[in-house]
Amino acid sequence: MQGATNLNRLAYFAAVVDTGSFTKAADYLGITKAVVSQQVARLEQDVGATLLMRTTRRIQPTEAGKLFHARCVSILREAEHAFDELAEARTAPKGILKITAPYDYGASIVVPIVTAFTARYPECKVELNLSDKSIDLIADQMDLAIRVGWLADSSLQARRIGSFRQLLVGPRQLTRQLAQLRDPTDLQALPFVANNALREPLEWTFNHDHEGARSVHFKADIAINTTPAVMEAVMRGGGLSVLPDFLVTDDMSNGRLVPVLPEWRLPSGGIYLVYPAARFRPAKVTAFVEMLTTSLKP
Repeated sequence: MQGATNLNRLAYFAAVVDTGSFTKAADYLGITKAVVSQQVARLEQDVGATLLMRTTRRIQPTEAGKLFHARCVSILREAEHAFDELAEARTAPKGILKITAPYDYGASIVVPIVTAFTARYPECKVELNLSDKSIDLIADQMDLAIRVGWLADSSLQARRIGSFRQLLVGPRQLTRQLAQLRDPTDLQALPFVANNALREPLEWTFNHDHEGARSVHFKADIAINTTPAVMEAVMRGGGLSVLPDFLVTDDMSNGRLVPVLPEWRLPSGGIYLVYPAARFRPAKVTAFVEMLTTSLKP
């Protein structure tokens, strides 16, 4: 059979053999008899053999036609199974879901969703890559990225699902000194823990409803490249640092971290879902995104 022959011609031929008639085959397929006759004739041209013997009463397959019919039935059945499996894959979450997320957001927010997701959908497995570096979704065959902050221009498809505040915090050991601060310019006299996962870890602009803006350049006493490690250094008395609200809220509530100049605001950032460009999303991706976005609602 040549590559130009399509599945429709195989289906038309099989229907003629099964019904013994071009007319009955056309009725079964819901098309005209002329189309069936024409396509079967082209099929015989493709394979270079006579497949049917035409009599006034009935259409009979030749010996070659009988062998070919058996193969056609097998091919059509496999094609039907393939389409059924594809339809099921689009509706029932299954397979390996590959996700990447920043280390801090991933550990605190995404990991609990991953465990709930695999419990709800046991036919799904999750590979979660936590990294503060931006991973190439195409090269690493990722289904989904969760990115926190500010997106660079990209050909990838992105959807904003939330936001976060950046907070300047300090250790409770410095509570007395921090209470005496009045202006961001006073901060340069205090030790600072820089987060080297950020593009500009030492440059920060503070805004106040009545006082305007202040830009501060910190000097790093300690520099660390992961956000959770920065927070640990702050809690152990290493100095001040800027950390996302989703990471520090609990420790601020129990007094392990102290808010610094809370009336001065730092820029807020976004939380984004980023996908490789595709027309359709697998059911596993859709189901996970639904769980994640539902968990973020107040």
